[in-house]
Order: sequence, then C-alpha cells, then structure tokens
Amino acid sequence: MIERILTKYSNHFVSRHLILAIDGGVVIGSFVIACILRFNLNVSNINWKLYKYYLVALLVNRLLCFLYFRSYTGIVRHSSVEDASLIFKATTASSILTIIGSTFLSHSTDNAVFYIPISILIIEYFISLSVMISSRFLVKNIYKTLIANAPGEKVNVLIYGAGTLGILTKNTLLRNRHKKYTIVGFIDDNPSLSFKTVEGVPVYPESEAIKRFVEDEITSDLEVVLAIHQIKPHRKNQIIERFLKKDIIVKVVPSMYERLNGDQLRSDDIRNIRIEDLLERDPILLDNQNIIRQLSGQTALVTGAAGSIGSEIVRQLIRFKPETLILIDQSESGLYDLENELKQHFRRFLDDATRVIVQVADVTDEVRMRHIFRQYTPQFVFHAAAYKHVPLMEEHPYEAVKVNVFGTKIIADLSVETNVRKFVMISTDKAVNPTNVMGATKRLAEMYVQSLNHRFLKGTRFITTRFGNVLGSNGSVVPLFQKQIRAGGPITVTHPDVIRYFMTIPEACQLVLEAGSMGNGGEIFVFDMGEPVRIADLAQKMIKLSGLRVDKDIQITYSGLRPGEKLYEELLSDKEHTLPTYHPKIQIAQVDEQPFGEISAALQDLKKALREGDKALMVTYLKTVVPEFISNNSEYEELDGLELS
Repeated sequence: MIERILTKYSNHFVSRHLILAIDGGVVIGSFVIACILRFNLNVSNINWKLYKYYLVALLVNRLLCFLYFRSYTGIVRHSSVEDASLIFKATTASSILTIIGSTFLSHSTDNAVFYIPISILIIEYFISLSVMISSRFLVKNIYKTLIANAPGEKVNVLIYGAGTLGILTKNTLLRNRHKKYTIVGFIDDNPSLSFKTVEGVPVYPESEAIKRFVEDEITSDLEVVLAIHQIKPHRKNQIIERFLKKDIIVKVVPSMYERLNGDQLRSDDIRNIRIEDLLERDPILLDNQNIIRQLSGQTALVTGAAGSIGSEIVRQLIRFKPETLILIDQSESGLYDLENELKQHFRRFLDDATRVIVQVADVTDEVRMRHIFRQYTPQFVFHAAAYKHVPLMEEHPYEAVKVNVFGTKIIADLSVETNVRKFVMISTDKAVNPTNVMGATKRLAEMYVQSLNHRFLKGTRFITTRFGNVLGSNGSVVPLFQKQIRAGGPITVTHPDVIRYFMTIPEACQLVLEAGSMGNGGEIFVFDMGEPVRIADLAQKMIKLSGLRVDKDIQITYSGLRPGEKLYEELLSDKEHTLPTYHPKIQIAQVDEQPFGEISAALQDLKKALREGDKALMVTYLKTVVPEFISNNSEYEELDGLELS
C-alpha cells in the first residue's frame, strides 16, 4: 500500500509555503519547550501573557530570516549539507537579531519587560536547529528506504571521482524521477579518501571497487559514471577499457561546453561513452594569433561546405572573424541546415563580424565557379569538395575523375586567376600508394595543385593537408555501425585484420587551419593520426558501449574486402620522407614533384577519356599518370602495367 502511494506521488513535491509553515510550527514548539525547561518543568511559574509576545517577536525574526536565506525552498527528500547550512544561517541570524533587539529595547527604555531571557533563546535555538535539520534528513532516509523497495527499474551506480563533480552527479542521479539509482560507492585515486565516506557513500580505490562490485558480482545491473574532467585522455581510456572488458556500462558527465542547460546538471545529460571518447587525444594547441592575423577581416571560400569536414571548417573559421564566408556545395538541404545552424549557434559572430553567403553550386561547373570567384574575390580557399567513398567510386570512375580531379583543377585555376592568397586542399591517406580509383584521383589532384604552386611562384600559395578517416563523417564506419547496432545487428566488418587511422572531425579541421596558416606553398602536410585502430576491435567496443554483449546480443560478421580496399592505410609512400614543423602533430611530406607541363598534358588525355565515358580507358590513364596506383581486389587489376599506345 505504502509503495503504491509512494510510486503514485513520487513526482509531486511538498509546497514551499507548507515547509515554511512547518518550520514556523517548529519554532513555536521549541519556544514552549525552552520555557518549560528554563523553569524546571514548573509551568505555573511562566508568565504566558508576557511570553506570548516574546514568542511573536522571535517568530517574526525567524520567518524574516527564513525568507531571506530561502531555507524552506529545498526539496525535503533530497536534503543535503547545503540545505542544513541554510537552516543554520537563518536560525543563527534570527536568534542573534532577537537577542540584540531585546537587549537594546530593555536598556534604551529602562524597562525589563522588553528583555527576553537569553537562556530561553539559547535553548530554543538548539532545539529548533536540531529538529529542523534532523527532520529533513529523517524524511530523506525514509523516502530512500521506501523507494528502494518500491517496484520499478533499479540501477546500481559506481561514481568514478569523489570530488565536487562526483557529489553533484550523485545528487543528480538520486533526484531522477524515472529510474531508482542506488549509489553503491565512489571510486577515487586519492589515497587519503580510501575507505572513508562522502555524504554517507563509501569511497574505494579502483582495485577494491572492481574486486568488490565486479569480480565478486555482489551487485547486479551495475553502471559506472565517470565524473572527472581534469584527467589525461590515456588515463581516461585505461579506466573505460578496464570496465568495458568486464561488460560494465560506462557513462560520462559531459563538460560545461557540451551541456546545453548551463551550470545545472540533469540526469539526462549523463551520456554513454562514445567511441570518440576512447580515441580522444591531448588537446591540440593552435597558434591562434597567426590564424587570426591571416583570416580576420578577410574573405574565405569553402567548397564542400555542407559535408562533414567542410561544415566543421566553417564552424571553426567563423570564430576567427573573417569578413565574408562563402559556402559552396551542390547539396541544397545540407547548406540549408548549415545556414540555420550558424544563425542559431553562431549569431554573435555573424552580428559582430562575419557575413555568410550560401551558394548552391557544383565545383565542376566552370562558368558558375568563375562567376562566384570574380564576384567575391576570396583571399583564402578551403577545398573540401570531393567524392570519397571507395567502393562507389570504384564503380563510377567517371564521377571520381570529374569531381576529384577536374573539380579541383577548376577551383585551383580560378584561385590563380583571381589572385587568391592561399588555397588549402583537403586530401586523404588513400592517396598514398593508392589501390583504388578514389585514392588515385585525390593523388592526381595533389600533384596538380603542387605543380601550380611551382609554376606561379609569386601568386597563389597551394597547400595540401593529408589525413586518415574522421570519426562520424557522413558514410563513415562509425555511423554505419551505430545504425547496425540500433537494428539489432549484425555488424558487418570487411576483414578481421583491417586497420585504419582515425581522427575526430574537430581535431582534423583544427589541424587543417593550422597547416593552412603555417604553409608557404607547395607543402603536403601530414597529420599525426595516433595509433591505428583495428576495425573489428572498434566494432566490439561500440557494441559494449551500447550496453550489449558481443556475439550474444549483436553478432559481428565478415564480408571480405570491398573493391579497391586494402587492409591498412598509409600516410606516406615508400619514396616519401617527412620534415618536422613547429607543431608536433603536423609534418611535411617530401614528395616527388611533377612539372606543370607534364601534369597538364596528362590531364588533357584524361579529359578525352572522360568525354568518351570509357571506364577502362579512364583508369588506364590514371595508372599512367599515377604509377604507384596498383588496383587491389578490383576489376581494374588487369589494367596494371598496361601502357597506352
């Protein structure tokens, strides 16, 4: 019966005015008890006609202080040390005011009737303070006991971090109306806290917590919430990996930057660990002053602006306050969404400094591109427009050549024609020793912009940035695995041993801006991608991060390498070496450069093949101009080594 009533009304709170009235009643009762104790339980000796005025004076002071300190506003069933502190302040302040007031009136009027005995006020003070604080915590404990035994979903939680954020997390979870969280303990690396309690919750070192709650399996339905922000990425990864191996769900308290509701933490904000968290590296330090010096007040143009990389470049560029940002993409829906996002989340930048111009256009349309370049005359171009999906481009080499090669050529040539200061091209690790059409077209685009840089030594500076896969980009492996997990599986991996380099989208784009600012022209910048990741391991981690079990809840199947794919990607070919830069995560690849005349002639031949629409001929020309292009698991393998007559 009690459980049903508690469940029914657990979402309703007691009125603040009722709490204030109850506190007033506690003051009245405490004063009466204090008077009786003061007169040694001899009630007949108390002058109630006079003492009732003393009670009114005390009660008025108490209520005024309760209102001032707002000690009645806390939710009783979630009472905390902060609530007790407010009661203490309000009660102490009102007692002091009453003592000072009665003493002053009795001395200034020389009339003892105004004097309230201090002994009564002191006794009443301790009774009121004790009853108001203890009653709140008593109600809290009764509620916790009843709710713990009430029907419904129950979750046991270990909070990693016993500091301020950990305590905030505990209180936030306990306030949840839909789930019944039991905080079984804190985990903290601080040895001075081990085996002590914080707000009644025991604190354990990590090894003891794992032994007690995980290995001994004394607690079911266990979750771990990571409530530490000042922690090195590798240490955070160690903690997460340790619990994931035990099939324990791990969640994290978001940073203030991630939270949309400001300072207030809600239980809904506490999110599952994402795969990006496991691949997170130390923050990238940018030379912001150099970037600001180059971009502030300038006009920048971004192609492929609606894509994953292009849109993030736009988000980061806008913070450096260019005068004008021109966004080009053929996806009208993508541009529409990006424009609305900028208006909503970057309004202060748009109002203060930057004009955003959206252009629905195709980079392969030379007439349209020339019109845009001549109208806006950008000083900086960030060329992110490209086709990137390996199997699709293997099937459709016409589109890969048209966009990746000739789209780049059009934008690069117009940059020279309109005196663009810097042209920054976004390339890929698949351009290194390419085994597929997509990689070969990106390598040819690299070669062309490099040749332009050396042909026009005093004009536009051409800079190439080369990096691997980015987490969460459109069509990449992470969103695909997420969809497959939501559908109940299976997750499809091409090969058990396939590995890839990964970066987060913001990290990659930060390095693009840094490389663009430091480049003098002709460089191919290679980014530090960290350690390669085995895709099968990535799939297993994503299953566990979803709270599911590998091969029990979600199966992993292997489909074989797709056309043009290879087991591992490279950031440098065998013929390339690197030079360091002032940024530890950026190096310069030393590559063989092709003369502009040879590249131009090869592009003319490739354009003829494009007009004919002959896939084999197009790929053969690609293999001729990019001799390191050796097809893998593809219908074009038979073209390797062929020479055009």
